[in-house]
Amino acid sequence: MIRLTRINETEFYVNGDLIEFVDTTPDTVLTLTTGEKVRVRESAEEVVERVVEYKRRVASGAGLASGAAAQRG
Repeated sequence: MIRLTRINETEFYVNGDLIEFVDTTPDTVLTLTTGEKVRVRESAEEVVERVVEYKRRVASGAGLASGAAAQRG
């Protein structure tokens, strides 16, 4: 999950895998795989950076789990 800020300054968390598009119109608008659109204060670049970091964390967690299984095997 990544933390973002709505235009009204409330923070929320979204699953990075649910973000389908990030548009700048001039606000940053996320389009989720559900079709829902969310305007956020962060720039498109910030959103992308957070999604990349989220995916790194997920991948490293998966890598640790498979590595631990290999060590036990």
